[in-house]
Amino acid sequence: MRTIEFRGEKFDTSHGTPFDRGSADSYYRRAENPHYYPEGSYVGKRVESKDMSMYELRAYFAGYEYNEKFGDKKDWS
Repeated sequence: MRTIEFRGEKFDTSHGTPFDRGSADSYYRRAENPHYYPEGSYVGKRVESKDMSMYELRAYFAGYEYNEKFGDKKDWS
């Protein structure tokens, strides 16, 4: 498990986690749309926001915010 500390909380950044999916949505310039894949990115069933815990939702939005603040964006040119 890979972790990062952001806004005083530790988040798992492994592929498919809510933090990872939030940061990916930001990177690819997609709108916020909380979701994650428990078995890894695009593997298994996608968990939608209505089925996410408060911690999972915080992790998603933290990932999005983290990439907006420190990350980069996909260059589509």
